[in-house]
Amino acid sequence: MEQEIKNELETITRLTNTIIDFFVNYSFQVIGAIIIFLIGLIIARWLAKIALRICEKHTVDVTLSLFIASTVKLLVIAMIIVVCLGKFGISVAPFVAAIGAISLSAGLALQGVFSNYGAGFTIILTRPFVVGNTICINEISGIVKEIKLAYTVLSTEDGEMITIPNKHIVGEVITNSFEYKVVEASVGISYAEDPGKAIELIRSCLSTFSEIPSSPSPQVGIEAFADSSVNIAYRYWVPTEKYFELQYQVNLAVFQSLQNADVEIPFPQREVTVKNAS
Repeated sequence: MEQEIKNELETITRLTNTIIDFFVNYSFQVIGAIIIFLIGLIIARWLAKIALRICEKHTVDVTLSLFIASTVKLLVIAMIIVVCLGKFGISVAPFVAAIGAISLSAGLALQGVFSNYGAGFTIILTRPFVVGNTICINEISGIVKEIKLAYTVLSTEDGEMITIPNKHIVGEVITNSFEYKVVEASVGISYAEDPGKAIELIRSCLSTFSEIPSSPSPQVGIEAFADSSVNIAYRYWVPTEKYFELQYQVNLAVFQSLQNADVEIPFPQREVTVKNAS
């Protein structure tokens, strides 16, 4: 029992001596490293703010501005950590090699994730669209709400949020109609009616909606000569967030306008002749 107590006391004594020797030999280095690290954090934040102000001054995209500021801050902190390790005489070469190996392994494992970040960086730099634009990619359409490094968020008139990984955007055909979206519709009138009159009625009807912009102006004209009607087509631009709402209102107004003007809207008819074979 006494021997065990003696061994524990010797262990505590050696540990205490080691701690005392460490602080005696490295006290100034520890204090210096702490001071350097704190000053480095202040400098990193200061440089990040400066980078952000410069980006805002040159009207750089918000996402890219934050990315640049964060990168500057991380680089400065990394340099400060290397300096602090050097104060203790620790070589950073093994750490750099280990970080390189880990980064390679992580890069291979997370190749898909990193491809999203690379694609997001490309989107921010090339700016094929910005927040508020209406885009269509692979039959997916919506208003751009957020552009992140990994993904882009779209919203629809129904309040749905669509998240698209950026790697599925870069390299695809993108249709950007900015804040508006085109509506295409048509209505058939009888061959006995004057198509010029119907065109003017529809054009006048479209002009009553304040949400439909005058530039580009609505287009109205004969689309096709069908079997039982002359099809009058009309195209106009509407704010994307009110696409279906205005489309339904315009269709109702066009129908009522033609009906009030006694313009006949025919329905398909087919004559069937029955022959009695004797």
